[in-house]
Amino acid sequence: MRLHDTPAGRVAVYRAGPEGGTGALPPLLLVHSVNAAGSVAEVAPLFQHHRGTRAVYALDLPGFGHSERSDRAYTPRLMTDALHAVVDLMCREQGVAAVDVLGVSLAGEFVARAQREAPQKLRRIALVSPTGFSRARRRYGLPGSTLGQPWLYRLLTRPFWSDGIYNTLTRPGVIRYFLQRTWGSKRIDEALWRYAVLTTRQPGAKHAPLYFVSAFLFSADINTLYEALDCPVWVSMATRGDFTDYQGKATVERRANWRFHAIEGGALPYFEDLAAFTAQLDPFWA
Repeated sequence: MRLHDTPAGRVAVYRAGPEGGTGALPPLLLVHSVNAAGSVAEVAPLFQHHRGTRAVYALDLPGFGHSERSDRAYTPRLMTDALHAVVDLMCREQGVAAVDVLGVSLAGEFVARAQREAPQKLRRIALVSPTGFSRARRRYGLPGSTLGQPWLYRLLTRPFWSDGIYNTLTRPGVIRYFLQRTWGSKRIDEALWRYAVLTTRQPGAKHAPLYFVSAFLFSADINTLYEALDCPVWVSMATRGDFTDYQGKATVERRANWRFHAIEGGALPYFEDLAAFTAQLDPFWA
């Protein structure tokens, strides 16, 4: 793990790759989801899987893991700026012009924005259980706008209140409950649960999650971005748990550059059956 100073603050970056070379494929960046206990641990199985065949990078998003957790506004702009910085780092270190990127859940929105802003640097993108495809109203808001609720953020961050709210959201039993909803099963990954509990106990851990709970990290223009993507896009859809509604995919699913796959399991299916998941994903990168 290395810390890099970026326009989005200090960002923790993890890197690995095959012995004796970088592999035949472009470098791959893995981006974890956003929640009260998010971290790079959410993409650990994919990091281990890919490190033997290609250069693979992962980052803790701003406000999470070992990255900067200062008291500041956490927005899609900040997250996307962090992605741009790491992509630029990858291109420099690996001597390439473009990389591949995989984003989990809400991080898929940041990945889509980064691809539209720097299409020459993001060759292919994969979205695991992405947000923005439910049957709810499509999001075609003003460019760069969010679903943020200022009144809710003010309520959650009132003095002598915010710590209690965050501590309640991140009690071990509550983290387990939300992971079970993510899995759609009580058989969650125990190592991920343990790490999630630890990472929520670090200084400044509450700041980004309270922006998340207040909806400031959800892009109000995400469907405009999705529909503008012209690079190859691979999407996995959960079959269990809270993230199984993809009726909104009708806006893009017939486009030649989009591929949707219903993969048995919850929203992080590679924790349940890594071989089955990568059998679907790996051919996409070729």
